[in-house]
Amino acid sequence: MTTIGTSGSGRAMNANAFIRTHPLVAYFALTFAISWGAVLVVVGPHGFPGTAEQVETLLPLAVVAMLTGPPTASILLTCLIDGRVGVRGLSSRLLEWRVDARWYALALLTAPLVATTVLLGLSSLSSDYIPGILATDEPTSRLVFGVTVAMGAGIFEEIGWTGFAVPRLRLRHSVLGTGLILGLVWGAWHLLVSLWASRTFTGTIPVPIYLTAGLFSSLLAFRVAMVWVYDRTGRLLLSVLMHGSLTACALLLSPPTTGVRLLTYDLVLAAALWAVVAALVVRHDGQGPVATTGRGQTA
Repeated sequence: MTTIGTSGSGRAMNANAFIRTHPLVAYFALTFAISWGAVLVVVGPHGFPGTAEQVETLLPLAVVAMLTGPPTASILLTCLIDGRVGVRGLSSRLLEWRVDARWYALALLTAPLVATTVLLGLSSLSSDYIPGILATDEPTSRLVFGVTVAMGAGIFEEIGWTGFAVPRLRLRHSVLGTGLILGLVWGAWHLLVSLWASRTFTGTIPVPIYLTAGLFSSLLAFRVAMVWVYDRTGRLLLSVLMHGSLTACALLLSPPTTGVRLLTYDLVLAAALWAVVAALVVRHDGQGPVATTGRGQTA
């Protein structure tokens, strides 16, 4: 019994040491395990890809299940690595709202202004590019649903992605590098639900091509912009709002089309977002970071 207990204690110590040495690897692994495991429980292993009926019925539950990963992993690992001090630091960054109004404008308006501009341009070529909320029979219900999901996604995801991962990535990488690394992970994290629902929006385009071009291109660009805003302000709340605005655009403004037309919208939107990144981020990437780590120290 003593040998077993000692062996178990040794494994726990080794795991603890690994987490402290490789916190980002531990965070990403735990986030994927929790989120994807919860999604599989909801949709079942035989539900891929989902039918239109399955997606319509189970999508809200699948989204909620996926959202459990980032905050759970962040809070657990922050407790383990930094203790109560780290948890208090995470909470203070989330609740701190005092910052110049221009940052709120940038966080809330970047995604909808870019998306609206893209839709206006594309709508001159085809009536398929009408904003989704204008094409629905129940705009009020869709608006309430979109805003609710957007804020939930912003809060739950950014407690992890920005609250835990960004400050640690910034210790070794530039704003651009941090955004690209986290953007790739963020995009990959979406893949399971996107693959499950792919039958409803890819049309004749092969799923790998659609997900690579349509999903990653926009998410990469916007994540770089989010990292830049957080780096300049240190306000986790702004990351929550910025993420929420992007999700709201996807739910409320994306045109009610599929296949090539939807992919065209996604690619033009991505190009416009990368133009914003070039204007805002690349130009100022040489400045030092403002964001703080879980210990409340300058990253």
